[in-house]
Amino acid sequence: MTAEVMAANDTHWDPALSKLIASLKEAESLSNDQEIDFLQTLLESKELNALVNVHSKVAKVGKDDRLAPILSTSGMIMCEVLEQLSQQCHLNEDCREAFHLLQKPHLHSLLYAHDAIAQKDFYPHLPDLPIEMDEDEETIKIVQLVKSNEPLGATIKTDEESGKIIIARIMHGGAADRSGLIHVGDEVIEVNGINVEGKTPGDVLSILQNSEGTITFKLVPSDGRGAQRESKVRVRAHFDYNPEVDPYIPCKEAGLAFQRGDILHIVSQDDSYWWQARRESERTARAGLIPSRALQERRIIHERTQREIGDGESKKNDDFDRELIATYEEVAKLYPRPGIYRPVVLIGAPGVGRNELRRRLIARDPEKYRSPVPYTTRPMRTGEVAGREYIFVSREKMEADIEAGKFIEHGEYKGHLYGTSAESVKSIVNAGCVCLLSPHYQAIKALRTVQLKPFLIHIKPPEFDELKKTRTDSRAKSTFDESNARGFTDEEFTDMIKSSVRIDFLYGHFFDEEILNADLVTAFEKLVNIVQRVETEPLWAPSSWVQ
Repeated sequence: MTAEVMAANDTHWDPALSKLIASLKEAESLSNDQEIDFLQTLLESKELNALVNVHSKVAKVGKDDRLAPILSTSGMIMCEVLEQLSQQCHLNEDCREAFHLLQKPHLHSLLYAHDAIAQKDFYPHLPDLPIEMDEDEETIKIVQLVKSNEPLGATIKTDEESGKIIIARIMHGGAADRSGLIHVGDEVIEVNGINVEGKTPGDVLSILQNSEGTITFKLVPSDGRGAQRESKVRVRAHFDYNPEVDPYIPCKEAGLAFQRGDILHIVSQDDSYWWQARRESERTARAGLIPSRALQERRIIHERTQREIGDGESKKNDDFDRELIATYEEVAKLYPRPGIYRPVVLIGAPGVGRNELRRRLIARDPEKYRSPVPYTTRPMRTGEVAGREYIFVSREKMEADIEAGKFIEHGEYKGHLYGTSAESVKSIVNAGCVCLLSPHYQAIKALRTVQLKPFLIHIKPPEFDELKKTRTDSRAKSTFDESNARGFTDEEFTDMIKSSVRIDFLYGHFFDEEILNADLVTAFEKLVNIVQRVETEPLWAPSSWVQ
């Protein structure tokens, strides 16, 4: 017996593969086709046999009690456990260790593989078999739904070529979607016995609105349909949206209103102009229509163009990128890591009090909260100590370091350069401390990187009257005149408010939180609570930071 035959006999082939191999051997005797040789080599490979054996084992899940999974949502449960553990990490060493172990990628992959098998998500999704029928005969399906206060969850349109009324969109989680009987592309023949041939979508909508009790649809099924599968994309909205005032939305009742900063679950992006989404806080709600990123970008560009035409000229804003159009930003939960804290960045108009809030937080726990010592090219003043107030360097040295990208933010004031080095921020983070920054608002985009993963807070002033009263009562001193200790002027209060509005307009979508600094004690309490959340809770952040 040859070695080749012995090796083949020693291999435990899958029965189905063995039959195929035998059939190929018979065909090989009649033909020397190279393709048959290739198939035989493939079918005899150890890799394919291992995959077939795994498939056979997986297919037995549920048939053998010993292999039946206890649950099918272990990945979701793991996320919930992480949420609970994150709140105890700073109190209990065991919780911290479990929190760290549960974030291991290998464990994540194992649990998601388990859930896919438990949910039988490994079977291929094949189209329905065609139903044999006469050439001139159409398949008709009759669907009955019980009408309630809830919208049907489907939109209709007139087909441009045939003029027929068809189902244009099925809203995830709506009544039509839950029924599993109505699909995109189905042709509507009758509604409650009323023939809709020649009618408009508005006519059909009127029939539905005037119907009571059970609604009966007579439909011609679409040629190709597949089950709607929800995407897992989450985004943070960077603008406000109200479908009630949107003249272009296909169906106002199907729209989803939201505000800037809301976290949305994008369940479908099949339509290039209208996405389906629900608020992350309303996981079981029916999805609604929102403008897609492409559609919203086109709207913003159109509005800017019209505004420029109205102004009679094209105005360029030095601190705002025209290419940067804020629509949606894909986000994911960023879990805190023990001993590695995200930098906290306080942004606000000059004089609003962000530096005072930073100083109070450092004074509360100097060992935990620290700020990097800034660099400057101005001469050292009497009473200053190098490395305490500033790190004093020559202009040539600082300009060279700026050119080399060593500063995360820098600027010039009264002929002298000031800035914060990236290395000083990293050293504070690596030391296990919380780095506190209060830079100029133009530094936001330079700071908001995957390396730093900062948490941005906008410190905002109250309305003019309250701003003036609170600063006068607390005898706050103006920060605009270093040589003269005095109170703020009305003009400085007005400029502070205008500057805050401008910051919100240009960069408001980047902020993770806002603090209204009317009463300093209240504002500081809110800052402390926010910082504690950043240290202990999983929070939404750009998905690129998580991946």
